[in-house]
Amino acid sequence: MKKYLLSIFALVLPLLNFAQETQEMGIDQKIDQAFGNATGWFVEAVFYQIPFTDTVSVYWVLFPLILGALYFTFYFNFINFRGFLTSINIVRGKYDEIDHHESLVAAGDATPGGDIRETIAVEDHDGEVSHFQALTAALSATVGLGNIAGVAIAVSIGGAGATFWMIIAGFLGMASKFVECTLGVKYRDIGEDGTVYGGPMYYLTKGLKSKGMGGLGRVLAVLFAIFVIGGSFGGGNMFQVNQAFQLVENISGGEQSILNGYGWAFGLVMAILVGIVIIGGIKKIAKVTDKIVPFMVAIYVAASLFVIFAKFDMVGSAFAAIWNGAFSPEGIAGGAVGVLIQGFRRAAFSNEAGIGSASIAHSAVKTKYAASEGMVALLEPFIDTVVVCTMTALVLIITGFVDPLNPPANDAQAILLTSSAFESSISWFPYVLTVAVVLFAFSSMISWSYYGFQGWSYLFGRSKKTEYTYKVIFCIFVIIGAAASLDSVIGFSDAMVFAMMVPNMVGLILLAPKVKEELKRYMKAIKVSKA
Repeated sequence: MKKYLLSIFALVLPLLNFAQETQEMGIDQKIDQAFGNATGWFVEAVFYQIPFTDTVSVYWVLFPLILGALYFTFYFNFINFRGFLTSINIVRGKYDEIDHHESLVAAGDATPGGDIRETIAVEDHDGEVSHFQALTAALSATVGLGNIAGVAIAVSIGGAGATFWMIIAGFLGMASKFVECTLGVKYRDIGEDGTVYGGPMYYLTKGLKSKGMGGLGRVLAVLFAIFVIGGSFGGGNMFQVNQAFQLVENISGGEQSILNGYGWAFGLVMAILVGIVIIGGIKKIAKVTDKIVPFMVAIYVAASLFVIFAKFDMVGSAFAAIWNGAFSPEGIAGGAVGVLIQGFRRAAFSNEAGIGSASIAHSAVKTKYAASEGMVALLEPFIDTVVVCTMTALVLIITGFVDPLNPPANDAQAILLTSSAFESSISWFPYVLTVAVVLFAFSSMISWSYYGFQGWSYLFGRSKKTEYTYKVIFCIFVIIGAAASLDSVIGFSDAMVFAMMVPNMVGLILLAPKVKEELKRYMKAIKVSKA
């Protein structure tokens, strides 16, 4: 397969060289413009902003995400807080004994959405990855540029107070993650070779069929599969590698960099590395992410703590600014509402709670209790938003790199703003941040390749031919993303990521009672084990 990938790259390279040579004529810009004209209506529909005041407009997609998270928080009696310690104990392996299960060779059903054996056999099958690996695989797709660039934009536009609402949205999102990841395990398919197929495609199909809404379930599942494939090629691929290359190029001299014009070479290296990992499937992906993610988060949090402790005398005033800014902001466009929206928006865009993507990674876990993985998943928004995003915000606030009058125009500028904030206390940190961003981008790409492949296999079947077709296309998009300026393509795929929320939230609301049954079953098992 590696030879096959290399031969594809050999065929693609001449085309990329031609594109590079003719970039002055703007071929990629022309393609981008034509694509934008064809798909602009979809992007505008997904990212339509509802005007509240003259200065405040709200993306409509935030309403179902935040209101859904609020509903699940109350429906499950604040599981996002009550279940926190239990979640940590599950990841630590404290309850592994009650999760003991034997492997079933013939588990699974080759027909996506079939309901003959897999929902019974799944409880006795090994699965593919541990609780910790499933957590890191899903985290690798969410901890990334949103935590670095997104937070810088939020606190620049919304002021320090946006941090408060970001934290609140993170806590609420924990409930949504719990629901979708419990359903992901409950309704997953397992092939005869032990390969797990899971995510919203399956709980929408099988879960809604069990409630007499099979037709609706199939339509929603197909829509979700299309959206997740599109999102995997753009937001989970091209955007990641494009932003990573921009930062590498900037750190090596900006417009005078020796790398200027060699985006395709950076993309080729990343594509080969991504290809080597994703060929091995979720087990290989999990083995990489369970090493990269803790390392990345540890470095970033350690650097943040260094800056915070170096300016410890300013921490108290920073928290006061966060609290006061959340309710009585001064000089912020839109006032308190504008601050709240910025915080909620960046949290939702960062942790993806309610989007449905994370449930695909969590479906591959080794467990016979679906709720056990839902409990593990609720840690994701906490780590991603409450910890990492708050660290970034604190660094920006105490170093004085928050200017609502001159906010960064895009993510690339926002990354440089965060980099400058760290550099003010750690002179060499921009180099470390560059490495971190490249690792963030790499880990996001390999996880999103798995998400996209699950949607692809749902629509086109589970043969090796369809699998390798998707993975080769994905790797080609890595090179294109680094070499070309395709803002409309990336914008379209970002819209597809948030479009995933529509079919997913419908399923989550309708299937919430099933999740409650699974939670009671698992908590009962824990009580019995303690007796």
